[in-house]
Amino acid sequence: MKTSLTRPLICIAALTLFSVSAFSSAEEMQKVKLAQNLSPISGVTIIAKNKNFFEKAGLDVQVVNFTSGKQALEATLGGGTDIATTAEAPVTAAAMAKQPIAFIARMEYSDLKTLASVSSGIRTLSDIKGKRIGMTVGTGGEVYTMALLERAGLTKKDVSIVSLRPQDMAAGISANGIDMMNTWEPYISTAKKALGTQVRQLETKGVYAETFNIVTTQTYLKSNRELMTKFVKAMIDAEKWMKDNPEEAITIVAKTVGMNRDDLAPIWSEYNFKVVLDDMTVSVLKAHAAWRLESGNAPTGAVMPDFSKVIFPDLLKGVAADRVTIKSY
Repeated sequence: MKTSLTRPLICIAALTLFSVSAFSSAEEMQKVKLAQNLSPISGVTIIAKNKNFFEKAGLDVQVVNFTSGKQALEATLGGGTDIATTAEAPVTAAAMAKQPIAFIARMEYSDLKTLASVSSGIRTLSDIKGKRIGMTVGTGGEVYTMALLERAGLTKKDVSIVSLRPQDMAAGISANGIDMMNTWEPYISTAKKALGTQVRQLETKGVYAETFNIVTTQTYLKSNRELMTKFVKAMIDAEKWMKDNPEEAITIVAKTVGMNRDDLAPIWSEYNFKVVLDDMTVSVLKAHAAWRLESGNAPTGAVMPDFSKVIFPDLLKGVAADRVTIKSY
């Protein structure tokens, strides 16, 4: 009789202890809202969330998805989220508007690309004079287009610019509304798949690479340095896992962003995932800022930002010093 009473009491005590322990663990999780551009370029944060690297770091990350990095950064600056994944274009816009942003790290970069309709007769950059170019105004796609024109010895006056969303460009070529499209993956690959022999890809590798980054506000960073350190560490752990498990990473990212895995797999290697702060990061920011100043796409009186006051390297340096290699701003 004594044994039959003791066992239930021990079980109840153990269950109570487990419940208290689980409750305490849940209490200790730090909550954070991440504004994420739902695209393969956010691969590092997608994996960090799906493979529980954030959770292992003690973070309860609520992901709010957006269709662009611009929207994601606006949500963070507006206080609706805490951290954003975003490209260099919204970063330079915010810096020139003197928004108190804190650039924490780059997590990805990839080259922008060009497709031309075969019927347009475009085979090389020397053939684009007088042609209709589809691009997305105000993004890295516009900077890329200007770089292509400069390489061809042309200016905007020598071509017709048609501003389109990346997802509408293939239809633009199909309907003969544009002769070529300048944009980023996965829209180049999906257009090639849809249009087949109607298009050819021009050789433009190395002309302009768009970066994808982690940005917060200076106020949030100042008040949440421990949390942000955990966030960065989780990203690095996710990046390492991606490199060790590329096939599973492709499957997870494709499913998360709503892509066919067979469409993402062939271009996966073109996404350069690495959590760093290097001279390329600064160079791309400066190139985009210079374009804003030259094109008038900047606030009145704006000057080249001092990126040493925008980039905050100490956080990443404290987690992995070898990943911070910026020599100058």
